Amino acid sequence: MTLDGGVELQRIGTKRNSIDPSVHSVVRTQHSLSKSKLDLNEEVAAGEPKSSNGTHGGAPALKGHPLTAEQKRLARIQFFALCWTLFLAGWNDGTIGPLLPRIREVYGVGTAIVSLTFVFACLGFVSGALVNIYLTERIGFGKTLVFGSLCQVAAYAIQAPAPPFPVFVMAYAINGAGHALQDAQANGFVATLQNHAEAKMGILHAAYGCGAFAAPLVSTQFAQLPRWSFHFLASLGLAISNTILLVLVFKLKSQDECLRQAGEVIPERTAESEQGTFKTVMRTKAVHLLAVFILIYVGVEVTIGGWIVSFIIEVRGGGPSSGYISSGFFGGLTIGRVALLWVNKKVGERRVLFIYSVLCIALEITIWFVPSLIQNAVAVSIVGVLLGPMYPIAMNQASRILPRWILTGSIGWIAGFGQAGSAILPFMTGAIAANHGIKSLQPLLVAMMVFMMVLWALVPTARRPD
Repeated sequence: MTLDGGVELQRIGTKRNSIDPSVHSVVRTQHSLSKSKLDLNEEVAAGEPKSSNGTHGGAPALKGHPLTAEQKRLARIQFFALCWTLFLAGWNDGTIGPLLPRIREVYGVGTAIVSLTFVFACLGFVSGALVNIYLTERIGFGKTLVFGSLCQVAAYAIQAPAPPFPVFVMAYAINGAGHALQDAQANGFVATLQNHAEAKMGILHAAYGCGAFAAPLVSTQFAQLPRWSFHFLASLGLAISNTILLVLVFKLKSQDECLRQAGEVIPERTAESEQGTFKTVMRTKAVHLLAVFILIYVGVEVTIGGWIVSFIIEVRGGGPSSGYISSGFFGGLTIGRVALLWVNKKVGERRVLFIYSVLCIALEITIWFVPSLIQNAVAVSIVGVLLGPMYPIAMNQASRILPRWILTGSIGWIAGFGQAGSAILPFMTGAIAANHGIKSLQPLLVAMMVFMMVLWALVPTARRPD
């Protein structure tokens, strides 16, 4: 190597060394960014990203991140468990209609006295709605669900041996409280989901309709047997399976924990959200409007399912198989909650509810004035189809207009208080029928449907704040 060549190589080396610090800095920066990105991807894949902004429970900073196969599977299992809970709720509400004539016969009570079953159920529902907010804050989602399920297990165990009438009726209060707790938690959980919450709310309540459809098919058979109360053994078996499923799936964990494991986004806690949920829920006007709307809706739904059998038998001269008309109503309810999802989306959920209400009123008027057993049965089923979507639509509206941090508590109150309608309106029907006959059923239903439309017009349309 020549001297000139050695000098040139030295010059090149000196130049390279002079730019190395900046090059190394860029390389180190790129390496750091790549490592940070890799760490973030690993956290997202694990479903438990670390919080850098003090979010509650390790809430992820990103929204809509891809879910792993395990998270998707867990989300489906969680949703199925809640659907089974709503199936049992529907089974409970669909049971009473075909059994009412037999209960009156066995216990020797009139229409007004047998309606006490609805009164005590109402007391249970309202108590459950109030206790739900407290229990959710103190013991959490999973434990509240299981506690509600155990209440139903106890109630069915009491009713199965056909105890004296006061004890039989008291069991409805226990059942109502358990029903309200589970209904509130299930609705609140689904309403907070990020993906397809509206469709899932419709499917959730279609599961309720399936239970309400199946129950009259079974209770109609038991109503004609000497051991009619053994129907509650079937209900007891369903309640026990529900309890086991809730324990295995949710493992008594909080709602945020269950959602996070399924890859859902958990919003951060603010200073406002740490205030008392109960007081905030009670001060929110929209919550009470929706609660009263649901009360009237559920009252109409259960009144039709519970008293239409007595109406058909006493006014239209139907036979012992008239109990199947109740199944037709609840079957229509189930179909409407799934088949009309596309109509709700196309027309708009707020507008379409008014259309469904007007059609229901028209059909109830035909049942009122057309003395045809077949026409009445078909009209009742179509009313079920049109009434079906209303409950999930109301819950979807709540998820739009209420802040998320009070959403579960609010929906708990709306669902629990509203469930009292399944007792108040059927009891009113029984009390009026004791003096004026069961033919008074149709004018009462028409009046309640009109009132329901007025309430829906008063519900706010504004979006909920972030």
